[in-house]
Amino acid sequence: MNISVLGAGAWGTAVAIALAAKNQVVMWGRNPRAMQEMEAARENIHYLAGYPLPESMQLTADFDAAIAHASGADDILIIATSVSGLRPTLEDCALHRPRRIVWLCKGLEEQSCLLPHQVAAEVLGDSCELGVLSGPSFAQEVAQGLPCALTIASASAALCRDVVTALHGNAIRVYSSDDVAGVEIGGAVKNIMAIATGVADGLGLGLNARAALMTRGLAEISRLGVAMGGKAETLMGLTGVGDLILTCTGDLSRNRRVGLALAQGKSLEQIVSELGHVAEGVRCARAVREMAVRLGVDMPITNAVAAVLFDQMSAQDMIQRLMARDAKQELQAR
Repeated sequence: MNISVLGAGAWGTAVAIALAAKNQVVMWGRNPRAMQEMEAARENIHYLAGYPLPESMQLTADFDAAIAHASGADDILIIATSVSGLRPTLEDCALHRPRRIVWLCKGLEEQSCLLPHQVAAEVLGDSCELGVLSGPSFAQEVAQGLPCALTIASASAALCRDVVTALHGNAIRVYSSDDVAGVEIGGAVKNIMAIATGVADGLGLGLNARAALMTRGLAEISRLGVAMGGKAETLMGLTGVGDLILTCTGDLSRNRRVGLALAQGKSLEQIVSELGHVAEGVRCARAVREMAVRLGVDMPITNAVAAVLFDQMSAQDMIQRLMARDAKQELQAR
């Protein structure tokens, strides 16, 4: 199968490495100089250093060539940009009338508060098969060949089947779902919860507090997921609770590191500068807060994180706000 990965960040590179074991893969990046350096070093020295690129994997800064490589009826374009880059990349793809597109990004578009599949529908309509690949996954571990399980979600059973064929095997298991909205909500909101648990960990509040935040965070994710058309059972799977556990506890989590830095009193500008990578939870928090208000969904942890990020609330005040909430019965608090 011919597959083009559009985006040469850490996660796009890791997925391209995994796909190259069984497929003809081209990875596109917009910076010609960076792609030349990558070709010479045979590794992504800027975003995923230390993990060699397979010799069979082609690299290019030629967008048209990358699209042409995956233009067959059974081929797949994989968009590996951030959520903010999804719309412009889809618009560029639309000029070539693509057949099948899968995206990897997790979050809501900041200005519109749309999920990725809603952005894709605005840009492409029903002109091609669309899907999202998500799940608990750190780029470094996937590039290293360590075990991982992911979910491909699409209204197209054929696209799900072919993504499974392309990626499933060896160290990676791929499951299928038709709940695109549920998969996307789980992947988006867990990043906000990881910031919250990072704050708690940074303040030394202990494992009990972390467990409480993760559990109540899952309740928030489920409430919003159902309100936006997802299935509650999806949020109990890989792309919900699975991704939540990984992102809230793993030391490789960029979003958790944002929370740790907030607990140290660092400004958001300083944190983003030091991080060097996109932490989607930061961009997503404002959009999720706004969407929750529109839908009348109670999301106290999300609101508290957004207040620290954008409203000058301190990390300590965030925790005090959450602890001061009225007591409720747990099932009613979902």
